[in-house]
Amino acid sequence: MRFQVVSDPRARSAACHGLTRAAARGRTATVSALAAAACGLVMTACGSQNSPGAASSAASSAGTTVSSDSPSPASSDACVTAQLKISIIDTSALAGQAGGYLQFTNDSHTLCRMSGWPAVIGLTATGSATRLRRLPSTMFGAWHYTAPPPVVTLRPGASAYAVVAADDQPAGGNTRCPAPYVRLRVSPPGDSGNVTISAWLPGARSYLPACTSADGSPTAGTSTITTLSSLPH
Repeated sequence: MRFQVVSDPRARSAACHGLTRAAARGRTATVSALAAAACGLVMTACGSQNSPGAASSAASSAGTTVSSDSPSPASSDACVTAQLKISIIDTSALAGQAGGYLQFTNDSHTLCRMSGWPAVIGLTATGSATRLRRLPSTMFGAWHYTAPPPVVTLRPGASAYAVVAADDQPAGGNTRCPAPYVRLRVSPPGDSGNVTISAWLPGARSYLPACTSADGSPTAGTSTITTLSSLPH
């Protein structure tokens, strides 16, 4: 008896039935065994041809990797204050500056994106408020502005960062700096909401300095939103 490989599923089914009938007519153990084996092969082949689920699942899995810092503004809305936890980390004083990194963590269950400068107000103990300037570059964090600013897309639990720093020594004819900022009022880019956090810098053992430049302008400022991998830490 010869067996032929059949590619069409309907033909496979017909062949299987035909082999079974032949086995029944022949009533021999050899024919029956061969028929059963061939039928099994036909059904296995048929099953493998009609079960694309495994390949489909693997392709889908490979296509759904999302990076917390991939630019994908079209796929998510801008992060707003209500869905963020804001804190200051990696604080220290070095090379005439003191500061740290503002950390914006997505505390919601949906993707959101951040880009540009956060709005930061420095508050002294007496309530005096100063808007921190937008830094074009800073030695703290070795950060330098590059246009356009990056778009950082945050998955739930992921974070974006912005450098906040100020000179910590008096300049010009000044012998001392004004009273430091003890709190920071922070808003993510493009959002009017804000949170107030402590301006204490544990690594510098001081509050964020309010020192001015030789011309009397505040030196405290922030970078654009960026990723931690782009900053020394």
